[in-house]
Amino acid sequence: MKTTYELRYASHPADAKGYDTKRLRQEFLIENLFAPNKAKMVYTLYDRLIVGGIMPVNEPLPLETIEPLKASHFLDRREIGIYNVGAHGKVTVDGKTYELAYKEALYIGLGKKEVVFTSDNPTEPALFYFNSATAHRNYPDRKITKAEAIIAEMGSMEGANRRTINKMLVSQVLPTCQLQMGMTELKPGSIWNTMPAHTHTRRMEAYFYFEVPPGQAVCHFMGEPTETRHIWMVGNQAVISPEWSIHSAAATTNYTFIWGMAGENIDYADQDFCKETELR
Repeated sequence: MKTTYELRYASHPADAKGYDTKRLRQEFLIENLFAPNKAKMVYTLYDRLIVGGIMPVNEPLPLETIEPLKASHFLDRREIGIYNVGAHGKVTVDGKTYELAYKEALYIGLGKKEVVFTSDNPTEPALFYFNSATAHRNYPDRKITKAEAIIAEMGSMEGANRRTINKMLVSQVLPTCQLQMGMTELKPGSIWNTMPAHTHTRRMEAYFYFEVPPGQAVCHFMGEPTETRHIWMVGNQAVISPEWSIHSAAATTNYTFIWGMAGENIDYADQDFCKETELR
């Protein structure tokens, strides 16, 4: 098999606030998502979201099922959202091929049998980042570009959080069961995302940070609003955000991140805001 996976259990907030740095990173940070000719996955028991990275170089890579799913095919009872964060590549779904350029996304619905990833050029491979959630019915597969996204301009340069939110795999653009994904791009000179911070107990979230230059870092903030913690990250790393946790960050430079959510509510505005002055 070209696929490796690890299982992450859910943590009670009363336990998580006692974690030291090593344990916090062990439970929530996903450090190594991409390896040549490998598919790597983390199955988290927060809403059973799977976070993964697939890097085909000189051979096609199939989306293989993993043992915890107890299924013949990965998508037997799941849906998946995929972003290409590398060079040009292709995703073939039951014989139909979708070309994905940088920052383009693809939604694949429940029940597909064969999904194969390839790179156009082995010297410049594609990097396919994905989130997968459980699903109860099939919705049509669809490629989404930034031109088709719902765009929201947020923040200000004075607040160091001027950013463009690209809502791409969301209910306002295409139907899904519970998976919602999008991409936020920070302007040069801006470093803060998702501020004011918020929680949403009706769904969990995962953040994937990229376009972080070598030598720069992102400080991701998590935890209950009155018991926050932080995790230092570099580019092409992801972090799991429990339903009870805030998810915000500041960095040493501007950057881009992909957010993915799973849970019982697909309303993007489903947020319980926390005042900056009340964070602890």
